[in-house]
Amino acid sequence: MSGVIVGFGVIASIVAVGYLIGRWPVLGPHAREVLGRLAFYVASPALLFTLLADTDLSLMVSGPVVVSLLSVFAVASVFLVVGLVRRWGVGPTTAGTLASSYVNAGNLGLPVAAYVLGDATLVAPILLLQLLVLAPVALTVLDLNRGEVRGLGPVIRRSLGTPVRNPILIGSLAGVAVSASGWTPPGPLMEPFELVGGMAVPSMLLAFGMSLNGSRMPGRGPEKGPMFLAVALKSLVQPAVAWALGALVFGLEGADLFSVVVLAALPTAQNVFNYATMYRTSEVMVREVVLVTTFLTVPVLLGVTLLLG
Repeated sequence: MSGVIVGFGVIASIVAVGYLIGRWPVLGPHAREVLGRLAFYVASPALLFTLLADTDLSLMVSGPVVVSLLSVFAVASVFLVVGLVRRWGVGPTTAGTLASSYVNAGNLGLPVAAYVLGDATLVAPILLLQLLVLAPVALTVLDLNRGEVRGLGPVIRRSLGTPVRNPILIGSLAGVAVSASGWTPPGPLMEPFELVGGMAVPSMLLAFGMSLNGSRMPGRGPEKGPMFLAVALKSLVQPAVAWALGALVFGLEGADLFSVVVLAALPTAQNVFNYATMYRTSEVMVREVVLVTTFLTVPVLLGVTLLLG
């Protein structure tokens, strides 16, 4: 559990700094929006390129990866169906679907995988799944929901073109291409990407902390229903589904079963809040889901460790 505590301590300290910056606006009134755009358009693509360029793509075909993939889609499907039935709207339903299933595989998943599971590369497959499937689909839906294009032909062209215009996907695909080619870029070539990418996680965490200034307690806003559903799906249902699929369907045992359940129990990623901010949809709800699931992760992971570790 020491890796979990270290990971959460680092995250909490940066969020606290962001909160103080928001309380004493030394960076100006538009600092949060600027940080969000910096992370989305510049730093995150660079970070993802450097991470994926050094990832073994053969990891994507293992049994634990299939379990992780199915657990993500299971909880995402539940929120999607409920959102459609309750008519929460395209934006809130899409943002909530991401919030209920999108694992914090980067800034928290890496230290947890390294210190708790003993292998930092275990988060690479779920990171790829989210970046190459979940994020592009969701961002395409949010982009089309803006209503800037009308008619079947323009909508189809926009839906096909949106993913390849997305900087997050461009950086991810570039990294995958480098990894698939077998080419190892020289250090001087990668260093600028590493330096710029190093701003991604701090920028997102600072922007998240700034958004907490003046906010109400979680669960009191108009979207408390979607918020509570997303929290329950992310913190409780997703790790339970991962265990059921891993143990009862795929026959996973020991370290493999433990790893997929631990990864499923990670909180909602700050990326989702960044996406919600960029598209100005359900920002409060997503922020509260990120906050509550982050707090719940420590007791959930402790329970998983006691039961399976």
